[in-house]
Amino acid sequence: MLVVEDDADVRSALVEELTDRGYSVRATGEAWAALREVADGSPRVVLLDLGLPDMDGRELLKLIRAVSDAAIVVITARDAEEEVVTLLRGGADDYMVKPFRAGELDARIGAVLRRMAGRPIEVMEMGGLRLDLRRHEAWLDGAALGLTPREFELLAYLASRPGEVVSRAELRREVWRQPYGTDQTVDVHLSWLRRKLGETAAAPRFLRTVRGVGVRFDIPS
Repeated sequence: MLVVEDDADVRSALVEELTDRGYSVRATGEAWAALREVADGSPRVVLLDLGLPDMDGRELLKLIRAVSDAAIVVITARDAEEEVVTLLRGGADDYMVKPFRAGELDARIGAVLRRMAGRPIEVMEMGGLRLDLRRHEAWLDGAALGLTPREFELLAYLASRPGEVVSRAELRREVWRQPYGTDQTVDVHLSWLRRKLGETAAAPRFLRTVRGVGVRFDIPS
């Protein structure tokens, strides 16, 4: 579980209470750190406060939902009906207004996890890029990209792990299903994909080469 809460006292209290109830908990008070935690740790549940110092929690909600099927429970002092509706439509699975009892939070988490069981990610959206995983279609800033099946698989694999450097060997293994081979095929497809994304290796928007290591998908700020 990941707790995203900017108030250090509230964050510590939540971590202590949830740990006592048997959850494995990580915590942060900043949005970009939270996004890295989601990409690296794949938490089953994210408790998300909206009042973060480096990004509005509503924007972070969209970014997390684009790359993760974690259950997202918003915890905040904002209780206007319009706000609640907007957050639930924007990807939140539940909503709790501060202050709340730990027992109720525990029950809400359990209920959300039961509803979330087995739900696959169908659409990913980030930085102007939209991937429909079911239909194998991609758009950038509203325009269809016209990717080949392999290009789509390559982009979807990298986009599912934002901020993580993926080696060419792993791409060969997971996208091409080839445990052995050269990097040339991967590099050629990356070049074609960059062209369709309107970027180059020297001036990347999404696909950044980490020399000697691999490729990292970055979400544009």
